[in-house]
Amino acid sequence: MLTAFITHPDCLLHDMGTYHPECPQRIQAIEDQLAANGLMDFLWAVEAPPVTHEQLSRVHTQRYIEQVESSSPAQGIAHLDPDTAMNCHTLKAAQRAAGAVVKAVDVVVGGEAPNAFCCVRPPGHHAESRKAMGFCFFNNIAVGAAHAMLHHGLARVAIVDFDVHHGNGTEEIFHGNPRVLMVSTFQHPFYPYSGERPMGDNMVNVPLPAGTRGDAWREAVSAHWLPALRQFQPSLIMISAGFDAHVEDEMASFGLVEADFAWVTRELKAVADECAEGRIVSVLEGGYALSALGRSVVAHLRVLSGL
Repeated sequence: MLTAFITHPDCLLHDMGTYHPECPQRIQAIEDQLAANGLMDFLWAVEAPPVTHEQLSRVHTQRYIEQVESSSPAQGIAHLDPDTAMNCHTLKAAQRAAGAVVKAVDVVVGGEAPNAFCCVRPPGHHAESRKAMGFCFFNNIAVGAAHAMLHHGLARVAIVDFDVHHGNGTEEIFHGNPRVLMVSTFQHPFYPYSGERPMGDNMVNVPLPAGTRGDAWREAVSAHWLPALRQFQPSLIMISAGFDAHVEDEMASFGLVEADFAWVTRELKAVADECAEGRIVSVLEGGYALSALGRSVVAHLRVLSGL
């Protein structure tokens, strides 16, 4: 079986304005690198469906969902916060991004694919239950995790977040939920200036200073994430895969390279093989240096697909 590669053309139409780093070219850069490296032949292309209101309402309030829908402009750009804006296509893109993760859970838990990568935008891990922020509207990975537990009946879901920014939205949604374990590394102090004190016992937050490079990051993952994941014994591992910790990414000050993302993917595959029947759903978050983003996703997908 092939790794599922889930995306939709609507994700290219979301545009927050000239020079905004969260741009449509991010997906194009990933697909270009996958094609150049011959990986598309080893992936199962799946079209992302739109998310449903029921699926969104598991992690977002009805009032917030209606706020996002009513903010969609007929033309121009409408800001939900200084960094997070909608054009006339954003709502459809956000619905596809969240729907992609639901679809990924369905095909992986249903045994149609061993794992999946959702190549989507807008990203999601900063979106809280009642608030858009940090380029995010709906919390894509949280929607998928809730679907895994409530629709498929999985007992435990682990969320792994290696984006350079703390996934505050995911933590806000799932803190204190004994069926969810979230492990994360992130630059601190740094946007969104949270995560230093975990909100619940099910949160393994590992703040790291600016300048952290691969060796120190790998040590932190080995010391904190891997023992917690093995103790938790998840039925599914979900990854908030942000690649903005790359040394070439000027949005932050970490020093990771493609080999680091490949290494952590191998480690997570080993845990998934031990306790989750190998099941992994990975979801694109950050990554704004286009060439580095494409190369990093290639490294990630080479390991996921067993190449």
